[in-house]
Amino acid sequence: MKNIFFLTCLSLILFTSCQSKHLYKIEGRQIAITDSLKTKQSIENFIKPYRIQINKSLDSVISYAKDTYSKTDGEFNTAIGNMMADAVYEESNPVFKSRTGQDIDFVLLNHGGIRAIVSKGDITTRTAYNVMPFENSVVVVKMKGNKVNELVAYLVREQRAHPVHGLQIVLDEALQLKSATINGKPIDANKTYYVATNDYLYNGGDRMTFFKPNDSLYVLNYKIRNVLIDYFTKKDTIAPVIDDRFYQIKQ
Repeated sequence: MKNIFFLTCLSLILFTSCQSKHLYKIEGRQIAITDSLKTKQSIENFIKPYRIQINKSLDSVISYAKDTYSKTDGEFNTAIGNMMADAVYEESNPVFKSRTGQDIDFVLLNHGGIRAIVSKGDITTRTAYNVMPFENSVVVVKMKGNKVNELVAYLVREQRAHPVHGLQIVLDEALQLKSATINGKPIDANKTYYVATNDYLYNGGDRMTFFKPNDSLYVLNYKIRNVLIDYFTKKDTIAPVIDDRFYQIKQ
């Protein structure tokens, strides 16, 4: 009975299609949003006060940069990357400790997540939005030392200036791992560490698959962008530097 019903429907569709006397042609075209498009004044009048208020907030000065900082300035670590990792630690650790009684051991972010330079001069709220336009938030992962060793192996293999705080990696002349420490101590494969990162990396972004499986995940509901705004607001002047948190020994 099902086969007869299917054939009947198929015949009806074919018959209907054959009986059609009209051919239809569908075309599309791209309409660019440019200044040539007319503005509807009533809408413009409605949103203008909000635009003025938002721009005023974004352009408010909250700190000062001693120099211009770019993610291309260093080989294995950069001043702007170091600043971001330090900011995540300084602003997130009090939140994490108040909730768990524990301290964050180290921070790992991604080099590609830095989307703009910090220019010499006034830092505004807009600066934080330019540097971090994404909605990434801070998470803290509870990881065993053996998983942390996988993390270190990834950084050694990538040899890219992924921002870190609390973790030091030293490469030898052949770009092989010479030492890796957390807050000055060798990594203990059996110890548990609390690692702050962002939700994008935790979910495997930039091929960082070592975060899973893990013992626990703590979601702080704290956007990296807001971390930067809070960090800048507390600093009259920022002057981050390239240092020895990830470097190669050279003759």
